[in-house]
Amino acid sequence: MSLVELHGGTVGVTSPGEGQGATFTVRLPLMSTPSKENQDDLVPQPSLDLSSIKILIVDDEPDTRELVAFILEQQGAQVTVATSAHEAVLILPQAKPDILLSDIGMPDMDGYMLIQRVRQLAPEQGGRIPAIALTVYAGDMNQQQAQAAGFQKHIAKPIEPEKLIHLIPSLIKA
Repeated sequence: MSLVELHGGTVGVTSPGEGQGATFTVRLPLMSTPSKENQDDLVPQPSLDLSSIKILIVDDEPDTRELVAFILEQQGAQVTVATSAHEAVLILPQAKPDILLSDIGMPDMDGYMLIQRVRQLAPEQGGRIPAIALTVYAGDMNQQQAQAAGFQKHIAKPIEPEKLIHLIPSLIKA
C-alpha cells in the first residue's frame, strides 16, 4: 500500500504512447475544517525561551539529530551535536552543556553505556548533568531501564516538540 493510499487517496497515470511521456495524478481527500468548539485547541501556546540553555544532542541518525537541533535552536537554545556516544564523552567536559539529550540505540556504545560513563565523571566535568533519553524503545520497561542507567526522563520517538521544549527547563531547575 502506498503513502497516498494510506491517506485515502489515489494515484493515476496516463500516457499517449511509448516515448511520449506520462502524466501522473495524485488525488488526496481534503481535511475537514475543525468545528468551532475545537478552535480553542488551535490557539498557539506561548513558546518557551531556551536562549540561555546549552544542550548536547547525541544521536547517530542524522535526520533525527538535525530535527531535534532545529526544534531547539528555534527556541533559542545553544545546541552542540555529537554523532556518537564516544564523541559525546569527548565533547561534554569542554562544551559544558546544561542538559544532555541522547538516543539509546546507537552502534558501539549505546545511550545506556553513555550515561553510565557520564555519571562516572566528576561533577565539574558534567557527571551530574540532567539527561533525557530520546528513543524508539518506548515501553514501561524501557523507561525504567533508562532511569536506572542514569537518565532523569525518557521520551519516545517520534518526539513531540512541545513536550521536549517544556521538559528541558524543568529538569535544569530541578
